[in-house]
Amino acid sequence: MSAPKNEFQVDFPTLGYLQADWIAWHCPIPDGFHKGQPFVLSDWQLWCTANHGRVRPATPWIPENPVKNQAFHNRRSLVVGPQKYGKSPWAASQTAVMAAGPDLFAGWAEAGDVYDCARYGCGCGFVYEYEAGEPMGMPWPTPLVQLMAASEDQVNTNIWRPLRAMIERGPLAEVIRVGSKFMRIGDDGEIQKVTSSESSRLGNPTTGFVQEETGTYTKANGLLEVAQTMRRGTSGMGGRGIELSNAWDPAEISTAQQTYDAKAQDIFRFFRQPPKNLSYKNKRDRRKIHAYVYVGAAHVDLDGIEAEAAELLEQDPAQAERFYGNKLVRGLGSWMPDGLWESAYARPTLAAKSA
Repeated sequence: MSAPKNEFQVDFPTLGYLQADWIAWHCPIPDGFHKGQPFVLSDWQLWCTANHGRVRPATPWIPENPVKNQAFHNRRSLVVGPQKYGKSPWAASQTAVMAAGPDLFAGWAEAGDVYDCARYGCGCGFVYEYEAGEPMGMPWPTPLVQLMAASEDQVNTNIWRPLRAMIERGPLAEVIRVGSKFMRIGDDGEIQKVTSSESSRLGNPTTGFVQEETGTYTKANGLLEVAQTMRRGTSGMGGRGIELSNAWDPAEISTAQQTYDAKAQDIFRFFRQPPKNLSYKNKRDRRKIHAYVYVGAAHVDLDGIEAEAAELLEQDPAQAERFYGNKLVRGLGSWMPDGLWESAYARPTLAAKSA
């Protein structure tokens, strides 16, 4: 399940390599047999990190008033992937970067320049040597990061739990204090939870956000408006954010769908849709689909995925195709006729879409 040669090739200035090394040093794997070992980004995770951290080449360094989100090629990222692809631990690591890592542009490196955690109050010993001309990074002075999901259980399970483990079992425990409702970053920063029932924190001066499963945020459940409000608050502070989702039901007009279809050129979109000539109901084709959509995720057992997907196909074929095949198909009971979305509105297969 390795990526085709050159598919994830980075040929642009980015904070991604600095952030990847920072993550491996500060964020241990939260669970499983490798619990406690450095969290090393997989191919697709590094690709998304590099694109989210992509810096505009002409960005000036203004020490007294640094350029914030406009220093970056992408002000938001949408990552769409199948079940167990590794989206949640990746999101937890990105939250750590937003909270205490090199999330802001800090100028262009000259020979001998380094990122030294000690400069920012972290005694972990991490030092990153820049290459000449590489963009440099720095943390937010007063970070406020919000994590959003449809329910508190969802945000706890998918992001809060792995983030908490990364913090408590690594050097970030020195700078981030973990509570049940929020995490305190140093003396002035905070990581907060936001759900449909706990939206009172909206409007806070947020510097970053992660929105979990935006394919389920709709006008009907009120989450679409909550997500939009969070984005507005973050953009006002010069911050940026990340959306995560499984493939969505195109009949629901979700936040993820609107983000993917938006004409905005400063959104990074990662969504590897399988070749359209493959049928998910055909076992041989289904294996090819799984191999394609789980590319860059060596931890995934495709035999286990096949067993679960085959069983789910018997009860809810559309859900199986969305969750494991990474395909946009309407759910059971939707009004849209079979094949209409695929024939009229589906975009070409993309590994990533960003101008």
